[in-house]
Amino acid sequence: MTPRRSWTVLLTALLMLVGLTVTAAHSRPPARPTAPAPPAARQTLTWTAGDDITKYTTAPTTAVAGRTTIAFENSTATGNTMGMPHTLTFDVSDPQYNNDVQLNIMANPGDAQGGKYTTEVTLTPGTYRYHCTIPGHEQMQGVLVVTAGGGPDTTPPETSATVDGVRNDAGAYVGGATVTVAASDTGSGVATVEYAVGGGAFQPYTAPVLFREPGTYQVRYRATDKAGNTAAEKSAGFTVVAPPGDTVPPRTSATTEGQRNSDGEYLGRATVTVTATDDGSGVASVEYSLDGGPFLAYTAPVVVDRTGRHTVAHRATDRAGNTSEAVRVSFTVAPGGGVPAPNCPEWDERRTVVVGTVDTGVPNRVTRNRCTVNELIEDEKDWSSRALFLKHVRTVTARLLTDGVLDERESRAVNTAADASGIGTPGHHTGYRDLFDGTKASFDRWRQVGGGAFGLTADGAVTSSSTVPGMGMLWFPRRTYDDFSLKLRFRDDAPGTGNANGGVFVRFPSVDDHPEEPRPEWVAIKYGHEIQILDRPDGDLYKTGSVYGFDRVGLGGAGVTPKGTWNDYEIRVVGQHYSVFRNGVLINEFDNSGGQRFFPPRADDPGTDGRRYATGYLGLQVHGTTDVISYRDVRIKEL
Repeated sequence: MTPRRSWTVLLTALLMLVGLTVTAAHSRPPARPTAPAPPAARQTLTWTAGDDITKYTTAPTTAVAGRTTIAFENSTATGNTMGMPHTLTFDVSDPQYNNDVQLNIMANPGDAQGGKYTTEVTLTPGTYRYHCTIPGHEQMQGVLVVTAGGGPDTTPPETSATVDGVRNDAGAYVGGATVTVAASDTGSGVATVEYAVGGGAFQPYTAPVLFREPGTYQVRYRATDKAGNTAAEKSAGFTVVAPPGDTVPPRTSATTEGQRNSDGEYLGRATVTVTATDDGSGVASVEYSLDGGPFLAYTAPVVVDRTGRHTVAHRATDRAGNTSEAVRVSFTVAPGGGVPAPNCPEWDERRTVVVGTVDTGVPNRVTRNRCTVNELIEDEKDWSSRALFLKHVRTVTARLLTDGVLDERESRAVNTAADASGIGTPGHHTGYRDLFDGTKASFDRWRQVGGGAFGLTADGAVTSSSTVPGMGMLWFPRRTYDDFSLKLRFRDDAPGTGNANGGVFVRFPSVDDHPEEPRPEWVAIKYGHEIQILDRPDGDLYKTGSVYGFDRVGLGGAGVTPKGTWNDYEIRVVGQHYSVFRNGVLINEFDNSGGQRFFPPRADDPGTDGRRYATGYLGLQVHGTTDVISYRDVRIKEL
């Protein structure tokens, strides 16, 4: 078989592999006679390829924005002596590059065009990434930087201004007005924005300008681009009047309704209705905040149907600009009432959206399907492809933008954080894996040793028994872990006014048939480390976050939350260095160096010398019938 014939057979297989066809990749339908002719291309960019599978023979590096002819030649004239196929493909999967040009051309010397193709596209300012999609040719890649270019910029920027504030019936702004100036330039870009008040001199505009003093104002504004073009002066006129003697803010109140149990908790959901009254200028707006989140416009009763302790704050502003102090109402939602828990891919109620380790600062709001933004991002999933993760985040944020959960700035911030997180890239591809996800199947993978007991609850947690006495441990016997990040949620469910004593055991050897300790639960106590959970103000000196017996955290540093609240708990162990986080805040670090003694002393305790394992098992502690504690969403990521 000739080399040319061999490559023809190989090309057919490759086309099936990468999902391409020659005609679909580069053929263009004939223009309809009635269609207007497209604008003429401003430039021609040419790529060539040969026998080399590591780089294109020639490739442009820069271009100017606008209509462009793309030429791709992979022929004998460009050095292809073997009939080697190549593609020229623009990557549209990575948000850090331009993705507005769909280009995918396959060429080889033996095809119908002799390996020579052209097509027309429109390039925009920015950077395009191009590459070859033939398997084994992945090193054939590069970037094309596109600038505005196209000759001198003679077009000035576009400008606009908006005036915001509370207005009376005559259209005057009561108590103050804020002027916001916007400018854009598609050529060289905006260089400066300026404003002037009345006949005064122009001054730099850097932020919205507030006018509080009563009077009639004329604000002039303009902008200049980097090519020196200055926009024609525009102006915005408005009047500010003093509040009509009204300095008393509105009053707000709230009622909370729903089915309640004997402890006063709302079963399944609680509905909070806010009302506001004002005896002066009248109510202009009402706002609410859920669980410390941002204040949002109140337009309908607030339904809270996630289990746990919640706080709703409410306030109002009158037409004179007076805003009331926020009033708060707190309550607990318990499982039940026929309302199923939301079917969210993860559980993440941190106050801001965090992608990997990148904190966006965007409020972690509850979305339409009752999941939080963090939970929909799924940054703890095992993403093996960066492109898939970024595409997923773009899809989620686009939907939340449409639903009004995120605005444009917040959507960009989340996507930028996803890009910076590195999730899906080598070294970042392994996410958190569930060890206990609330199902019976995952619960059955754990084993109870010692005293006490745990049982499944309706809201997907395990809760220690209030009737089975003794101290014991629910441990995960399936495998050991070396370096890891362990995440879980715990809740203090101790009866009455007491606090539960619990903990998480890490890095302990197998509890079965230990040569020095016949009590299985004591194998973890003596030869592993217990990361303490205890918010009690008295009693044991080791509080939440302590490495029990060795590194003490006091109550002031334990990040205590109200009893009955779900808390995020993360334990990272790398080498012999331990880090403990509560609700995203680092509350303790401990180096497990040798020679440290247990305190208060225990005669048979081996100290840190007996606890310096490089790998070990995991367990959840129960102390007794009055130390009722719940755990849920136990997951681990190997580091």
